[in-house]
Amino acid sequence: MSSAAPYNEEFKPRKRVFIGLLMLACALVLGIAFLLWWVPSVGLGSIHPVLPILFGAVLAGLAILVTAGLSLLILTLVTGKDLFFSEKLRKVVIRYLFPAIIGIGRLFGIDRDTLQQSFIALNNQLVRARKIRVPTSRALILLPHCIQLFDCAIKITGDVDKCIRCGECDIRDLAELARKRGIKIAVATGGTLARKIIVEKKPRFILAVACERDLTSGIRDSYPLPVIGILNRRPNGPCFNTHIILKEVEAALDEHIVAGS
Repeated sequence: MSSAAPYNEEFKPRKRVFIGLLMLACALVLGIAFLLWWVPSVGLGSIHPVLPILFGAVLAGLAILVTAGLSLLILTLVTGKDLFFSEKLRKVVIRYLFPAIIGIGRLFGIDRDTLQQSFIALNNQLVRARKIRVPTSRALILLPHCIQLFDCAIKITGDVDKCIRCGECDIRDLAELARKRGIKIAVATGGTLARKIIVEKKPRFILAVACERDLTSGIRDSYPLPVIGILNRRPNGPCFNTHIILKEVEAALDEHIVAGS
C-alpha cells in the first residue's frame, strides 16, 4: 500500500473520481432502461399496442428516479451544501452505490485505494453538509494501533492513558489534544474491537484515523453514526509506525464539536 498524500493537496479532490463514476452510472442506467424497453417492446406490441407504452412509462419513471437521486448526490458534493437529503444520500452511497462504483471503477482500471480514498472524501463531505455539532462528551477519536511506536513496551490498546508521553510517536499529541478538549479517545487493533469500543462509548460523532481499507469498512460498519475519516501517513509502509497530521484532526474537531460542553 502506498503512502497517503497530504490531505489538502491530493486527498480531498479525489472525490471527483467518485463523481465521475456516478455520472457514468447515470448514463448506464438510462442506457439499460432504453434496452429493457426496446427489446421487449417488439414482442409486447404484438400482444397489444398499448403494452410497450405502459412498460416504457414504468421504466422511464424508474430511470428518472435513479438519475434524479444520483444527480442530487452530485450536486451535494459539488456545492457542499445540505440539500435536505444528505443523510438519505449517505445511506444510499454506503449501502448500495459503493460496491457498484468499486466494480465499475475496477473495470476501468482504477485501483482500489484511489476508489476508497474517493469514497472517504465523499462520505466526509456528506457528513460536513449536515453541519453536525455535538458536545465533547458525545465525541470519539478512534485511532489505529499502528500509530503507536512498534517497539514501545507499553501497549495502549484499550487505555490511551497508559501512554507515558515520551513523544516518540503521535500518540502523545493526540492524547493531549483529547484530554484538553475532554473528548474520548481509543485505539483499536481491528474492526471487531472498534465496534466494541463504539458500543461502549456510545458516541454521536466519530473522528476515525486509519488507512483506506480500515476507514472504508469502519464508515460502513458504523452507519448511521456520522464518521469523519482521516487517512494516516505511512512513510514506513502499511501498519508500521504511521503518522497523523494533528492540524487535520483539530480542524475536524473544530468543525463538529461544541467546545466546553
